Amino acid sequence: MNAFQNRTALVTGASSGIGEAFARTLAARGAHLVLVARSAGKLEALARELSASHGIRAESIAADLSRPGAGAEVSREAERRGLAVDVLVNNAGFGTYGRFEELPAEREHDEVQLNVAAVVDLTRALLPGMLARGRGAVVNVASTAAFQPVPYMAVYGATKAFVLSFSEALWAETRGRGVSVLALCPGQTETRFFEAVGTDEARFGRPETSEVVVDRALRALARGKSYVVSGSRNWLVAQSARFTPRSVTALVTGMLFRPRKGRASPARAA
Repeated sequence: MNAFQNRTALVTGASSGIGEAFARTLAARGAHLVLVARSAGKLEALARELSASHGIRAESIAADLSRPGAGAEVSREAERRGLAVDVLVNNAGFGTYGRFEELPAEREHDEVQLNVAAVVDLTRALLPGMLARGRGAVVNVASTAAFQPVPYMAVYGATKAFVLSFSEALWAETRGRGVSVLALCPGQTETRFFEAVGTDEARFGRPETSEVVVDRALRALARGKSYVVSGSRNWLVAQSARFTPRSVTALVTGMLFRPRKGRASPARAA
């Protein structure tokens, strides 16, 4: 419980959903915060609330991390404010849903920028400092979508597969050097994803709360795990893909996710 006391955590996508739950949980455990998202007003209000409630320093940096170079800019801004980041939570991301050829090309590009490039950029900027100090943690929010191809969410699934592979590789590289790396793979979670997508067609199963997901992530981080799938049912579904031919997995997943109400629209998600 005291592992985060007086440490500084940078959380992206902190204005809602899993990111906000990370911010609230870490503040309650005594961590100082750097909150990053596009919504300046929401960030500033949350920073004031958490600072007053827990007696911690909470800073906000409004940034669109889908913009090339934004991750490095956020890191430099934190450094300019005299903040040495001990914990990085790469949570910001979004998904698109629909037939790939019908989705806006620029939106798909931004999805890769945010879900992949920003994760790499922020980790590359902040990990060396953690290693030099001999302490730190990186939590990269992936998804159960990382374990199999996801037709009709093709780019989203591929970006999350990258996050999982990237995180596991860094976990191996940093072992014994004082830094923990974890890929968090939640299933359906109570965020605004489906509100944004405008359809429930890709919704399956019972959602978990963001607070439950974050608690499981921090427990796994404390145990030194390289990844965690939140929820036993989600874990079973994720592991089942290992025992099925990949072509069969893709076809079955495609049947489940196939749009049934016409063209689907892009969606934001934590």
